[in-house]
Amino acid sequence: MLKIRFKNKKYSAVWLVEPSIGIGREKTNQLVVTAPEVADHHLKINVNHEQLELVNLVPDTEVLLNGEALVSPRALFPGDVVTLAGVELEVIDPKDEVRTPPAPKAAAATRATNLRVPKSTGWALKANHPTLQNRVFALRPTNLVGRSSECDIALAAAHLSRRHAELNIVDGVLYVKDLGSANGTFLNGRQVTEARIKRGDELRFDTLSFGVIGPADDMSQTTVRQPGRPALNGGKPKAQPVVGQSVNSPSPEPQKSVLPTEAKPRYGAAGLVVLAILAAVVVAALYFTRG
Repeated sequence: MLKIRFKNKKYSAVWLVEPSIGIGREKTNQLVVTAPEVADHHLKINVNHEQLELVNLVPDTEVLLNGEALVSPRALFPGDVVTLAGVELEVIDPKDEVRTPPAPKAAAATRATNLRVPKSTGWALKANHPTLQNRVFALRPTNLVGRSSECDIALAAAHLSRRHAELNIVDGVLYVKDLGSANGTFLNGRQVTEARIKRGDELRFDTLSFGVIGPADDMSQTTVRQPGRPALNGGKPKAQPVVGQSVNSPSPEPQKSVLPTEAKPRYGAAGLVVLAILAAVVVAALYFTRG
């Protein structure tokens, strides 16, 4: 994705994002040029992916493209220079820029600055919009999102408000708050004013969509299982055979089951006599009956 900036002023670069950006004195433009001869809305750059078209909205004023007068819409390419009221603007491709190593003093200052950078919060936004090329924005404890270059996440999109929304991380939890934007803030397709964000959610500022990257929720972490009921064998380990033990080794004798003793007959000598008499009576009765 390409940018446009004031020549020799890298800090003022503006992303060229769809559908277009405006250039002029009015503060609603994505790139503000405050020269007296510049109209409120002087130039427009139409954007279709990386195909750019420069349009002069005030035809009676002189606008130069690479030193030649712009009399009709013209295509823009990286390296082109647009001159408006003596102010030079250039189109750049950030991938083509070569970073020069900082001077020793600057490098030392950079290291000192890095020492004060807070640790990562673990939260980030990954762009889903093709013009942002899956760019990842690491989040600080407090983040301002909008079209203004003063925002922590500055997105030069015409449909965003200058201060569109705010992202805050409180005790490791991410929250979004819409700052009264014109086109709204959406969480998983639902417009919100203020809401909590979780990992994997889709956060959208009007048409610019982002995937949320963050730490895992508590429920997705491994928990310690509570101790179960005691084992049926009382927790004693089961006896295992010892390697090398002789087959003839004595083994514990099994416990003998105790059976109930049989009930002894309660008949004494008198009982036997009674039985003998009854038997004799029966035999005599049979003899007389047959006789």
